[in-house]
Amino acid sequence: MPPRITIIAAVARNGIIGRDNDLIWRLRSDLRRFKALTMGKPLLMGRKTFASIGRPLPGRHTIVLTRDPAFAVSGVAVAHDWSGALAAAEGAEELMVAGGGEIYALALPQAERLHLTEVDLAPEGDTVFPPFDRALYRETHREAHPSGEHDACAFSFVDLARRD
Repeated sequence: MPPRITIIAAVARNGIIGRDNDLIWRLRSDLRRFKALTMGKPLLMGRKTFASIGRPLPGRHTIVLTRDPAFAVSGVAVAHDWSGALAAAEGAEELMVAGGGEIYALALPQAERLHLTEVDLAPEGDTVFPPFDRALYRETHREAHPSGEHDACAFSFVDLARRD
């Protein structure tokens, strides 16, 4: 049985998720949530997202989806298409999809859950979260956070589950 597909992303009001292969904002609370939600699970990302992180994240089985046939990194499973990515997560209950934009677009049609951090900014950027029909999902949790010492701007944690 294939794993449940769950997307985890931080998205600005205008849909931007990054610029120059990097995050635009600094939200320590979001990084903590990301770690808590992904720990112990397979984590799928594209090659550019992996390059921005620079290493496999501890406690997670990292899967990199890339068209580059020569891509190889010790401790990382490599997939060259969506079915290969799912095969690399075989046996897991849940596959966490962590970007970037093209990978999110591949995962959205099958995503059962979304863990979004809605960032209260509208920055310029070059990577966007793909548009999706929010009516296909129901909101199961929302938690607002103001900006603070370790969080550069206000944001909300929002969990969505696909409607039956």
